[in-house]
Amino acid sequence: MQIEIYNMQPDGYALSITLEAICDSFSSLIWDVEYYKCGSFEVYIAASPLNISIFRTGRIVGRDDDKEHFGIIESVQIDTDTENGDYLTVRGRFLMCLLERRIIHPTLNITRAIVYSEIVRSAVTLSAIQNNNRRIPGLSLGTVSGTCWEQTVTLQISYANLMEWVYTICEKIGGTANIRLVKDTGEQYRMVFDLSEGSDRSIMQEDNPHIIFSDTYSNLLSFSYAEDASVERNFAYIFGQGKGDERKRTTYYDGEEPAYLSRYEVYVDADDISETEDVDGETVPIPEDKYIELLKTRGSEQLVQPKTVSESEIAANNTQYQYNKDYAVGDYVTVQHKRFGMIQPKIQLIGMIECFDCNGRSLTPTFKKEDQ
Repeated sequence: MQIEIYNMQPDGYALSITLEAICDSFSSLIWDVEYYKCGSFEVYIAASPLNISIFRTGRIVGRDDDKEHFGIIESVQIDTDTENGDYLTVRGRFLMCLLERRIIHPTLNITRAIVYSEIVRSAVTLSAIQNNNRRIPGLSLGTVSGTCWEQTVTLQISYANLMEWVYTICEKIGGTANIRLVKDTGEQYRMVFDLSEGSDRSIMQEDNPHIIFSDTYSNLLSFSYAEDASVERNFAYIFGQGKGDERKRTTYYDGEEPAYLSRYEVYVDADDISETEDVDGETVPIPEDKYIELLKTRGSEQLVQPKTVSESEIAANNTQYQYNKDYAVGDYVTVQHKRFGMIQPKIQLIGMIECFDCNGRSLTPTFKKEDQ
């Protein structure tokens, strides 16, 4: 596996990207792919005039064996040590972090139910593609895959950070977003914004081959599990525009109304949701029933499930299951620790830290229990 370093320069609405260097002599590489947030990377390499000239902020880092994830160098740190030598620590995040540079503006007002994929793609188009001054050069809409993106909703959103809002929607419906590089011709590249969904490979289904990590199969090297109910919020009081008793309000909960000790309430201030919308250049009021639905959508985004996280270390060179071939981040798998009598029949792989160093390659996944 080799690291590729690219120089990125805007060329009108496109990108001019040139390969500056190929590196395979680094001390360590951490490649952290995440499903519900922006992934990151870290390169630890000997400091030399050549490496200092290569690893510059703003340049793109890729891998010759991963065509889905590309990072931007955001920080470079030089440490000198007479005993251990001089080293560079190069850190950055994957290309989705470019959306963090934009807010959602103008207001995205959806008063008729449409699919989530169309809403998210509209937000990206309005805030990062359509406007000349706000355009991210080379960014275009890509593919949509997964039934989760076919769910419909009404909502209104404005001035939220674009990247954070996209991942909020992803976590709500169970999908993910990614920006990858696609080469056109010559040195011209496009950055493509894709929406997708993981596959179910757990023992709870029969459509795909089962992926089981277990101490019995010797592919589960370490195991930890934590559950935290203190963060749960399952009943929302949502308040929109208006003053005092005239303020528009509603409530939201998922499924059967929680009660007694099972009820965890949260207040949601949705005063930013306007009671009017622009229709063909004319400002008209939003019907009350549609406005209430907008408030409910905002409330649904503020509900929080009990936090359950399982972290493990799995066999990187296991011949039974190969990462990014038999399973990937976002997939549902089965994890069991037979010695403790614990089994998680359907748990989602939401992150994978892939580390290369002097000890070889290691895989450290993070799992999240399926919402019940």
